[in-house]
Amino acid sequence: MRKTVVVLKTALNFWRSLSNAGRIGLVITLFWLCMALLGGWLAPYSVEDIAGGGINEGFSRAFLLGTDYLGRDMLTRVLYGARYSIGLALSAAILASVCGTLLALLAAMSGKWLEELLGRINDALLIMPGKIMALLMVAVFGSSLPMLILTAVITYWPGAYRIAYAMASNLRSMDYVQAAHLRGESKLYIALTDVLPNMLHPMLTDFGLRFVYIVLLLSGLSFLGLGVQPPYADWGTLVHENLQALFDGSPAVLVPAVAIASLTIGVNLFIDSLQMRRVIRLELEEEAA
Repeated sequence: MRKTVVVLKTALNFWRSLSNAGRIGLVITLFWLCMALLGGWLAPYSVEDIAGGGINEGFSRAFLLGTDYLGRDMLTRVLYGARYSIGLALSAAILASVCGTLLALLAAMSGKWLEELLGRINDALLIMPGKIMALLMVAVFGSSLPMLILTAVITYWPGAYRIAYAMASNLRSMDYVQAAHLRGESKLYIALTDVLPNMLHPMLTDFGLRFVYIVLLLSGLSFLGLGVQPPYADWGTLVHENLQALFDGSPAVLVPAVAIASLTIGVNLFIDSLQMRRVIRLELEEEAA
């Protein structure tokens, strides 16, 4: 019971520390995360159920968000699509951030030759535009779900590596890190206990940005017909397959587009609020010092 009270107080204090825009962004982000987890149980119809609807119908009591080009319920399709749009992007963002951070720690705490090798590999990957690399990989290896995750990871881990390496390089010269070296601590111990904890907050912010980038990347690939393939469908696929309905004024093409936009806007608002919160905290610490 006591732990529950502490958690609730911490959550309340965190909520109060956010700006109004940050609170809106957090609510939108949590809403879509819940839809990705619970959408299958909340959907009024089966994902492939024609449900007796007409083609590209508008809003109605039977079909709250209209129907698609085959007469399927768009609310159901959007709820199921959230699993792939958010699930794939979240998995890829976690892997990209973890790989980039761990490789950056390895480079910063190891010898010069490995640091130089990882730096050159990262520079080579950064030279090629991310979307061009993603299109090339999908064209060569196909667009299965694991391949889409791997494509997003390879496309975005170099950016995470660059930011993490810059922070790790600064931290390794700090006095407390040098003191740990003098105590005879191993490089692994120093990296995990002295360097990594001080990188977590900036890397979590970077993780949020990478998540947004990957959502847009995977949605763009699906819109081009190179992303999630039938029988699966993410939001980009829903826009692609209902594109002809745009000229008829059907909501079938607008609803998944609004879902993509609301998710990216919500995450960005939340991240901006976290960054502002960190800046204010640092200023208060400087004034107190």
